[in-house]
Amino acid sequence: MRPLHEPGGVSPYGAAFGRGGKGIAQTHRTPPRLTPHPFLEVRDIAKAYPGVQALDGVSFSVYPGEINALVGENGAGKSTLVRIMAGAVRADRGDILIEGRPVTLTSPRQAQELGIAVIYQEFNLVPALSVAENIMLGREPVRGARIDWRALHAAAAQPLARLGVDVPLHEEVRRLSVAQQQMVEIAKALATRARVIIMDEPTAALTENEVLKLFEVIRTLTQEGVGIVYISHRLEEVFQIADRVTVLRDGRLVATGLTREFTPDDLIRLMVGRSLSAHFPDLPPNPPRERPLLSVRHVSLPKRLRDVSLDVYAGEIVGLAGLIGAGRTSLLRVIAGAERPAAGEIALDGIPLRLRGSRDAIAAGIALVTEDRKNQGLILGMSVRENITLPHLADFVRYGRIDRTREREAVARLAAELNIRTPSLEQLVRNLSGGNQQKVVLAKWLLEKARLICFDEPTRGIDVGAKAEIYELMAGLARAGTAILMASSDLPEVLGMSMRIAVMHGGRIVRIFERGEATQEAILRYATGTAAAA
Repeated sequence: MRPLHEPGGVSPYGAAFGRGGKGIAQTHRTPPRLTPHPFLEVRDIAKAYPGVQALDGVSFSVYPGEINALVGENGAGKSTLVRIMAGAVRADRGDILIEGRPVTLTSPRQAQELGIAVIYQEFNLVPALSVAENIMLGREPVRGARIDWRALHAAAAQPLARLGVDVPLHEEVRRLSVAQQQMVEIAKALATRARVIIMDEPTAALTENEVLKLFEVIRTLTQEGVGIVYISHRLEEVFQIADRVTVLRDGRLVATGLTREFTPDDLIRLMVGRSLSAHFPDLPPNPPRERPLLSVRHVSLPKRLRDVSLDVYAGEIVGLAGLIGAGRTSLLRVIAGAERPAAGEIALDGIPLRLRGSRDAIAAGIALVTEDRKNQGLILGMSVRENITLPHLADFVRYGRIDRTREREAVARLAAELNIRTPSLEQLVRNLSGGNQQKVVLAKWLLEKARLICFDEPTRGIDVGAKAEIYELMAGLARAGTAILMASSDLPEVLGMSMRIAVMHGGRIVRIFERGEATQEAILRYATGTAAAA
């Protein structure tokens, strides 16, 4: 499939690819009538860092009133391109145009003044300030030497009213839900009179209903002429919301065109450079169910878990499904010793455990791969080697000193087995892509030879190619006899990677589906409480 580039006489929406997305509901509106020039355009942009060519001749644009989805694997160059368009990074080569006029962006404030706003996956809000103060931060109206609070609240109310959302202006941001905080971020962008809003993984922490509300807000903005750059690893969302899609791979533009002219397989092939027709690997057969490796009996945790019982067998992958707040993460944390239950018992291989903390669980052979790998699973300022061996340094002590040779050999072996893409084992973890960071977390527990690994949202925020690698690793662990308990909000992932599925609602397990029994609709009926507990 040949690359499609906008410059050089090609239609600004690219040439046709032919087919709509297979198996994904197409909800495309009629593409907006294009103005003579995109509002924002970059041409032939290049940017290099030491040892890495992050971008190489990339061109990209967004027109008033359109939604252009920017997709690609982690490390494809999306973040670098966004930082250049936001004025946070200077390109080594190339041009930036606003409404057809060349500009030089030297700072985020300048980009903001020119109408470009970015909403990052990790919100840029001040938790202790109110909604109104966050929306008007840095642009507070003053009367004399004091802030004009009446004018500030009136100004902050305008973008919220424009969005049609009801968020209390006086409420501290830290007391808001994630979805409400996101609306505050969008309102803040509108308060700067943004003409283009760049949204980075905007639905990563939202429920299905909150995603639908966000889509309504996005469509309202485009009807008012705001251009949207939509960055997401969730291809089903791209096909639902985007007018156009632009694909980056290895720092290069490989395709751009109307979304309806691609299929999901087209995008995956363009993103990873190979076909991933089978998104999920073949799982091993069900293991013998003679004696469970993990046995959870009548575990309770105030306001979060109620009388939970579950067995997991060696070599088995059990999925935990349920809505946000159902208790999935709490159950994993209790099993992994991060929280102590108020009642109940946990046994490993028939032996009751008295877990005083995570250290006891690790010693017993239980590992937790947390949902928030950056804040809970990794130390970003340390190297790949240091992160992997940190919990196990005692294993490498010889004559009172750490045997660095043995340590490096062990880490190098795991890095090769897991295909961790890093220039060096001394590379800081913060500089790796999301998928490679997740592999570092996993390597940490494989070094310990954990018997039970609890995964909380194992592929959140990583691209389709890295997802496929994580799935293969999980299947390989199961074949080797490791037990896996996996909590995921991605129902296709739960269905594709589970031998059994336990559905949680209101802190309880309300149904366990055997292999092949479950459907998305059946899971949702139990997860929402509309089906009676089995």
